[in-house]
Amino acid sequence: MTDKPNAVVVGCGSLGQHHARIYAAHPDVNLLAVVDTDPAARERSQAQYHCRVHAALDEIEEPIHLASVVTPTIDHAAIASQLIKSGVSVLVEKPIAMSVEEGQMLVDLAAQHDVILQVGHIERFNPAVMELGRHLTEPLFIESHRLGPPTPRVKDVGVVLDLMIHDLDLILSLVKSEITLIDAVGVPILTPREDIANARIRFASGCAANVTVSRVTPERQRKIRIFQPDAYISIDYMRPDLQIYRKAMDGNGGIRIEHETPALAKTEPLAAEIDSFIQCVAENRQPVVSGEDGVRALKIAQQITEQAQASAQHILEHVSPELLNYPAT
Repeated sequence: MTDKPNAVVVGCGSLGQHHARIYAAHPDVNLLAVVDTDPAARERSQAQYHCRVHAALDEIEEPIHLASVVTPTIDHAAIASQLIKSGVSVLVEKPIAMSVEEGQMLVDLAAQHDVILQVGHIERFNPAVMELGRHLTEPLFIESHRLGPPTPRVKDVGVVLDLMIHDLDLILSLVKSEITLIDAVGVPILTPREDIANARIRFASGCAANVTVSRVTPERQRKIRIFQPDAYISIDYMRPDLQIYRKAMDGNGGIRIEHETPALAKTEPLAAEIDSFIQCVAENRQPVVSGEDGVRALKIAQQITEQAQASAQHILEHVSPELLNYPAT
């Protein structure tokens, strides 16, 4: 027996198994159980993390204090709401839900039951992003690329809700201004949904963002570039790496560029995310990425998705069917 709070991971696939790994090794919680409908996932989890495994939440009789929901997006609202109604604090992977209405329902439930609701926008815990706050002033232009090869992991959403939502959440956290214009396009390549998408976003402050995502690109790229009056800042999420090129006077009335590469913390973003969640639950404080943040990012992502899917539908209607012979999913 242990007096540590009990943690449960619901969904132990490619990402959920890492949630389980981190909870199992964390000194402040007890990984009580993993829940998954797949017998192979349960068997693997039991062998690796020496925890109990269940096919459904209802099988767990012990008290649960906090949980990660790492299931397909379509199941987020049902599972997270069941946990929240039972008084469990929840870290739900992005996107928070399939719709803004479902996401807001989770936010309202968490407030009603006085539990923590955190959304898994992991880039907020990337060491380069955490260091960025010390150097950010007034973003004027942001350019973001999140590209990668096809993956069977995600089948229920297009690339905007799969990948772009990470960048949207981060950009919304950097630019403290209302959005005035969104212009987006999407292209179906491997699925009937958009597999490549681009969105141009303008803010009332004058800042503009150009965001491109793809899940049909052979090489992985995860980068964001921020231009502000005094500097150009470049982040490579994968390395991770932060480069700053700052404008300075050279003493003779001219301008020179100073280059800085700040030292970054050696932390795993997911481990930092889960540790922050555990501490928020213990101290009953607002998480770094709140449910409200998750709903806001989802709202913008859905607007972009609608535009991207409209352009994708145009392609489906005008391109030869032989070229759109999608593989079975």
